[in-house]
Amino acid sequence: MNMQDRRNILIVECGATKTAWSLVGGGGETKRIITEGMNLASTDGGAVENILSEAAGILRSRVPEVHFYAAGLIMGENGKIPESAGRVDAALRSLFGAEEIEYSSDLLAAARAVFGRKAGITAILGTGSNSGFYNGKSIVKGVRSAGYILGDEGSGSCLGKLFMADFLKGLMPEDISREFALTFSVDYSTVVENVYHGPTPARYLGSFAPWIMERYGHDGYVTRLVERNITDFMERVLLQYDVAGYDVGVCGGYAAAYKDVLVRLGAGYGIRFSSFLSDPMDGLIEYHLSSLE
Repeated sequence: MNMQDRRNILIVECGATKTAWSLVGGGGETKRIITEGMNLASTDGGAVENILSEAAGILRSRVPEVHFYAAGLIMGENGKIPESAGRVDAALRSLFGAEEIEYSSDLLAAARAVFGRKAGITAILGTGSNSGFYNGKSIVKGVRSAGYILGDEGSGSCLGKLFMADFLKGLMPEDISREFALTFSVDYSTVVENVYHGPTPARYLGSFAPWIMERYGHDGYVTRLVERNITDFMERVLLQYDVAGYDVGVCGGYAAAYKDVLVRLGAGYGIRFSSFLSDPMDGLIEYHLSSLE
């Protein structure tokens, strides 16, 4: 197909923190923007419409084909639109003139970004964590993430949770505890309020991960805690897949930050990491462009 014969496509990668939009023109040119994030299960309908309107106002283009990725989104049977995407669907059709809209999970976005049309084990390690086996077309096996309270092993929020539990119980070295308390002005009441009554507890716990990771390799306590979080992810999640037969590809800023640690520890379990992407969008653009050729 000639590049000029292609029609515009819009790729949307939606998260709670931010939404990434890529408009790929008929000639292959790409325009990217970032807007506020959307949690389709909880974000107010008016806020969702405002975000979509903002994107439409910036991109200013009719887009017949849209690929919309968000956490937990799975297309219903017989092409039925997921209930949580109802408001989005109406807005995409009215604001962009969308005719064909594909709704998929963030896990499928990660799989397409890192593996294209090859099979592999896909993982997301960011504020939360998720994983699945991708057969080159779809996710056919998964291990439940279970969220930041019961799971999310390997993620930034899980690391923050492990660290914070030790901080509150006085189980970490005094110098680390003192520096942490001074840096973030935290105490017992502040932590409990944010974790048990705050609007985004997982994001709150994950916000401490960069500070913790800066001390990895320099402080024995922090190093052991970080490696415990990673090995928990490997033992409780990745080893439930055929790691001997397939590579693991990972998306997420947290994974990209400690990829060397993942590779080193993974070798001890026979886990081969083939790629790390902090952001799946480049891979998604390549995937969808190749499908038009």
